[in-house]
Amino acid sequence: MSGQKSSSGNFLEDFAPGQVLTHATPRTVTQGDVALYTALYGSRFALQSSAEFARQCGLHAAPVDDWLVFHLVFGKTVPDISLNAVANLGYADGRFGVPVYPGDTLRAVSDVIGIKENSNGKTGVVYVRTRGLNQNGQEVLSYVRWVMVRKRDAASVIEGHVPPELPDHVPADALDAAAVPKMTGFDFAASGEPYRWDEYAVGETIDHMDGMTVEEAEHQLATRLYQNTARVHFNQYTEGAGRFGRRLIYGGHVISLARALSFNGLANAVKVVGLNGGRHVAPLFAGDTVYAWSEVLDKAALPGRDDAGLLRLRMIATKDLPCADHPLPDEAEGVILDLDMWVAVPR
Repeated sequence: MSGQKSSSGNFLEDFAPGQVLTHATPRTVTQGDVALYTALYGSRFALQSSAEFARQCGLHAAPVDDWLVFHLVFGKTVPDISLNAVANLGYADGRFGVPVYPGDTLRAVSDVIGIKENSNGKTGVVYVRTRGLNQNGQEVLSYVRWVMVRKRDAASVIEGHVPPELPDHVPADALDAAAVPKMTGFDFAASGEPYRWDEYAVGETIDHMDGMTVEEAEHQLATRLYQNTARVHFNQYTEGAGRFGRRLIYGGHVISLARALSFNGLANAVKVVGLNGGRHVAPLFAGDTVYAWSEVLDKAALPGRDDAGLLRLRMIATKDLPCADHPLPDEAEGVILDLDMWVAVPR
């Protein structure tokens, strides 16, 4: 006698506002995870690279890269939220909390905060707030994302719900100043650039200049590192008959590539504090080359601090399109990522 014990994931009919999803497989972060992340992206920010630099900033060790934390928390949610997704549509209201160090164990919980059926009757959009917590129950990350999910049965009727109202950005005074390490005595020689918060101007654009070509093996290795089980990234047998005829690169892979490239011009933006919003504008595939540039949207004081300030950055990633001649994404084809975030920079 056999029974169906495997899971096909949740479809649109399985979600309801107010539903709480406790995601499986807590993850203890190791030095090996950190080393592999560095190998995949080549990120060079001093705070995450040097234990000595981190101690000078008041931390007891080099913290785990903020986007590695994001990907590990995000990966926990995939089997419950986006296994049957058509697309991950966007992010909002993201805040990074206490630092994560190798040896910490992360888990994730999501609240369903909205659901809306699409007019085609075949899909809908699910809105969730996900929180990443460490072994002490402290919040390391919180963010909202919305996902287009397939229905199990096109004939089913989804009760109408109003999508949640989401902020355009996280107010600077709502960010956790305690999450930013102290930057008095910041070692600019070790960090790689001399630029302080005061030297960045609102409206300034920075071409990060370098490009990075994505290989099939590395993007799949990265997605497995995060225990992200979305089939669209791995299964060529099914994706060969899909919309694009090939495996799609996880959008978070693009975020980490762009962040690593942004070192050239933003080396002292060592800490990501908030995720205001973002969307994956177009797909990326193996063989494409990623470039990036950033625009300073705003500047703000860090509440209660005079050693560091906040920059609100719009980080744009493109494929096969160097950014020097295309400062405006609305005028250029090839844009794959449009991300809005707060970073902390020494004053």
